[in-house]
Amino acid sequence: MTKINAIECQNVEFKRIWKDEYLKWICGFANAQGAVMCFGVDDEGNLCGLQNAKQLLEDIPNKTATSLGLVVDVDLQEQDGMDYLKVTIPQTNVPVSYKGKYYYRSGSTLQELTGTALTDFLMRKLNTTWDASTVPSATIDDIDPKAVQYFLNAAIREGRINKSARDENIEQLLHHLHLISKENGQLTLAALLLFGKDVEQWNMTVSFRIGRFGNSQADLITQDRIVCPLIEMPDKVIETLRSKYLISPIHYEGLYRKEPLEIPEEGLREMICNAVIHKDYTSTFIQMKVFDDHITLWNGGNLPPNYTVEKLMEQHESHPRNRLIANVFYLAGFIEAWGRGYEIIRDTFEAEHLEVPMFEEVRGGVMATIKREKFIALQNKDKVDGTASTTKKTTKKTTKKTTKKKDSTVDKILQAIQENPQVTNKQLAELLGLSIDGIYWNMKKMRSNGIIRRVGPDKGGYWEILK
Repeated sequence: MTKINAIECQNVEFKRIWKDEYLKWICGFANAQGAVMCFGVDDEGNLCGLQNAKQLLEDIPNKTATSLGLVVDVDLQEQDGMDYLKVTIPQTNVPVSYKGKYYYRSGSTLQELTGTALTDFLMRKLNTTWDASTVPSATIDDIDPKAVQYFLNAAIREGRINKSARDENIEQLLHHLHLISKENGQLTLAALLLFGKDVEQWNMTVSFRIGRFGNSQADLITQDRIVCPLIEMPDKVIETLRSKYLISPIHYEGLYRKEPLEIPEEGLREMICNAVIHKDYTSTFIQMKVFDDHITLWNGGNLPPNYTVEKLMEQHESHPRNRLIANVFYLAGFIEAWGRGYEIIRDTFEAEHLEVPMFEEVRGGVMATIKREKFIALQNKDKVDGTASTTKKTTKKTTKKTTKKKDSTVDKILQAIQENPQVTNKQLAELLGLSIDGIYWNMKKMRSNGIIRRVGPDKGGYWEILK
C-alpha cells in the first residue's frame, strides 16, 4: 500500500471517502485549532484514492460555505495514479455552527457543545468571560466600601497598586480595574460579586459551603454557609476552618508558641482561591467536605479545552474562567498570574513532608482531595512535631510505615480483594471503618500506582491485584 506524506494526529484527519456528515468535523476543527483533512486515505495513512475527486473539488467548498459560512482550501493531490483531496480548515475567530449546533474537536474526539460548555466556548471565542457581563439595574450604591478598602489595603501592601489609588473614588477605581463597561458604563458581574453589599442578589450560587461528615456523606455533623464579597472569601473560609473544622497542632520555635493549621495554609489558600476564580457561577456552590481521614474541595466548571489534570501539575499558561475576578485576586496578592498555583500547592505540602493533594475532573467540575495526615497521626496518638528536622521526619515516617505495614489501609484493601474480587466500595468502607470517599480515594491511588485494576464495568466487574 502507498502511504501519503502525512501522519494522522490531533490536527490531521484521514477519511476513506467524503460524507456530508463530515461537515460536523470541519465545524469542530474550525472551532478548535484548525486542521487538515485528507479524503481518499485510510486510518493508517494508506492511499485509497477517490473516484469522484474532481467533482468533490467543487462540492466541498460550496457545502462548507453554504452550511458553515466557512472558506476552506481544497487541493487535488495525485500519487501513484490515484487522486485524493487535502482540505485545509482554518481556525476561526468567531463561533461556527452546523445546522444550529456547535461542535469542537478535542483530542481525538468530536464533541457537540451544550450547556455551560457551550456558554464557555462562545464567550471564549468572543474574547469575553461570564464575569464581564453587565447588570443594567446595578449602581455604585450596591458596592460595599469596606470590601473595596479591604482590597486596596491588600493590593497596596503587595505593591501591585500605587498608594495614590486611595485618593480615587470607588467609581474611578472600578473603571481602572475594568469592572465598569466602557461601552455602557454599567457595573459588571465581577464588580458586584467581588465587592457587592448583597452578592446573592446577583448570583444565588456565590456561597462557599463547608460540611463536617462522619463515616459517610450521609452522616452530616455540622455545616457552614459562607456568604460575603468574593474578595473576602479566602480569609473568611480559612478563619472558619481554623475555628471549627481543622486542628492546629502546637509546637515551639525557641520561646515562641506556634499553632499552624494541619494543612499547609499557603497551599490551602491557593486551592480556595483557585476554586473561587475558576468556578462556573452558572453551576452550584463551591463545596468543601471534611472527613476524619481526608478533605474534598469541589468547584463546578470543567478544565479549559485540551487541558488535563496532568497538564495542571506541569508548567502551563493561566486560563482563568473569570478573568476580571482573577485579575483582582492577583492585584490583591492572593494568586500568581502565571499558572504557578498547582506548583505552589505541591511545594508547600512537600515542604512539610505531606502527601500532595490529588486533583481530578468529576461531576462537571474539579475536585481536590487532601489527606489529613496530621489529624490521623494525632488520632493514633502519634506526636506531630512541627520543629522536627528533615532527618527526624524521614526516619519517623519510615519507621511508621515499617511497623504498620501489615495493617495499613492498602494491605487491608488487598486482603479484602483477595477474599472477594467483587467487593464494593460500600463493603470496604464498612469493613475498614472509613468513609466511602476515603475508600474511593485509596482505590484511585492504588490504581494509579499500578497495584490494582478494574476488569469489566462498575457493576458486574471485579478487581485484579497486579502486584
